[in-house]
Amino acid sequence: MANPPAAAVATSATGDPRRRLSASIEAICKRRFRRNSKSGGRSDMVKPFNILNFPTQDKNSSCCCSVFQIVKVLLCILLSATLFTIIYSPEAYHHSLSHSSIWIWRRQDPRYVSDLEISWDDVTKTIASVQEGRTIGVLNFDTKEIRRWRDVAMTKDNEDDENVVELDLEHAEKNVTWDALYPEWIDEEQEKDVPVCPNLPKIKVPTRRLDLVVVKLPCRNEGNWSRDVARLHLQMAAATVAASAKGFFGGHVMFVSRCFPMPNLFRCKDLVSRRGDVWLYKPNLDTLRDKLQLPIGSCELSLPFGIKERPSLGNPKREAYATILHSAHVYVCGAIAAAQSIRQSGSTRDLVIVVDENISGYHRSGLEAAGWQIRTIQRIRNPKAEKDAYNEWNYSKFRLWQLTDYDKIIFIDADLLILRNIDFLFSMPEISATGNNGTLFNSGVMVIEPCNCTFQLLMEHINEIESYNGGDQGYLNEVFTWWHRIPKHMNFLKHFWVGDEDDVKRKKTELFGAEPPILYVLHYLGMKPWLCYRDYDCNFNSDIFVEFATDIAHRRWWMVHDAMPQVCFFSFS
Repeated sequence: MANPPAAAVATSATGDPRRRLSASIEAICKRRFRRNSKSGGRSDMVKPFNILNFPTQDKNSSCCCSVFQIVKVLLCILLSATLFTIIYSPEAYHHSLSHSSIWIWRRQDPRYVSDLEISWDDVTKTIASVQEGRTIGVLNFDTKEIRRWRDVAMTKDNEDDENVVELDLEHAEKNVTWDALYPEWIDEEQEKDVPVCPNLPKIKVPTRRLDLVVVKLPCRNEGNWSRDVARLHLQMAAATVAASAKGFFGGHVMFVSRCFPMPNLFRCKDLVSRRGDVWLYKPNLDTLRDKLQLPIGSCELSLPFGIKERPSLGNPKREAYATILHSAHVYVCGAIAAAQSIRQSGSTRDLVIVVDENISGYHRSGLEAAGWQIRTIQRIRNPKAEKDAYNEWNYSKFRLWQLTDYDKIIFIDADLLILRNIDFLFSMPEISATGNNGTLFNSGVMVIEPCNCTFQLLMEHINEIESYNGGDQGYLNEVFTWWHRIPKHMNFLKHFWVGDEDDVKRKKTELFGAEPPILYVLHYLGMKPWLCYRDYDCNFNSDIFVEFATDIAHRRWWMVHDAMPQVCFFSFS
């Protein structure tokens, strides 16, 4: 009995003749191909096509086998062509760029990444005020955002998207922290070490002139956003590029950020426009260049220790010493002695005292006799203070920024003495001060630059900014995080720290009484001299205040007092 055909066997053995038939055709092709080889067929004619598994057709080859192999090749060609078309189409290219932008952000240092969604409508309206050309340098934007900047740069008169220059800035090392930039203590006198600031990579300044430098700044939602190394680094880089312009007139600087830029680097008086999260500045290049010469943080002195006293380059008539009295008159005698000490140091600058309505006419007459020009203000309440607390009205200090008839002010607390002339501090920028604790400055002596818009900035955030000590010093430290360290001898605290060794205490005591004075400013903490006995520091009477007690420093205050007319014996009842 004859055997049934192979196809029939396959069909009867399975319930799926289509799937099995395909396998049978391949098997048939292989068998016939092997027969061709055995029968002396020219195998060398077949080998060149073996990559495609497509044997050379001969008279013994099956028609179905040839058709099947041709279809496979055609399908491969069509599939390759389709993939090529999809990949290189404009839509797919842009789509891939969009994904690459996300990938760029993910691989980038997270300290520098901003998740802010840019309002391009605000950008377009703000940039319209820039009258110069549209050559734009962009920093810290992702690929998708850079493409949008190229669109913004193109105008009817200029359709060249090459007007956008991507600025190159290497990120700071991970070990560069805010504490490293603003250490609590440095060896100011270089007795054992020379203080050196950590390195922040410099930006590569482009050779072409830029009309606008645009930077996207990170702004962390959590507190302490203003003490951000990446944020500082990016702003310093923007200032460097802007200051590199030749001559006196540079371009604009724009920041895209939820949080305000550093107000003493990019001053509010240089703010041209603000729309939402878009801030446009026209900085003064000379001022910017001077500030870029300062140390990056308080890790080095901005005014070297032991520097020879130098005159201020400003207009003396627009420079003044200032202090403030509010809510209570117990500091009137201290303010009178402070004025006397300024005059004894040889300074002829104006003396301005800011007072509120609680300072009586009787006490005002004594202040005027001491040389203070009186400015009456309305007090500013600290919204986070308890009623009748010591810090309830201490935000009144913000009024100092409204003394705009002066370019520079050296603010001094009313409980200190000027022992040596410090007029040279008028050459220093805002905010120059001594260190306090941690990364903070002490506001007892500080250089400020009055400006109404800075006052407005301080007032705008009065309900949201948290002061570390509940007072004005803590608040100002949150706003002016980029401050400049001056030697501690210019605001030396009358205080023996817990843990001070005997040698340290001895050196401090010698400084308090040195004649001629070594210290520039002596700041009286604790119970004030005018509230104590003349010949005895009453801080000794309290376990709480004994750390502020020293008869030598106490005696020095009374020496200054006794050298002036007897105007300080007020009745404080």
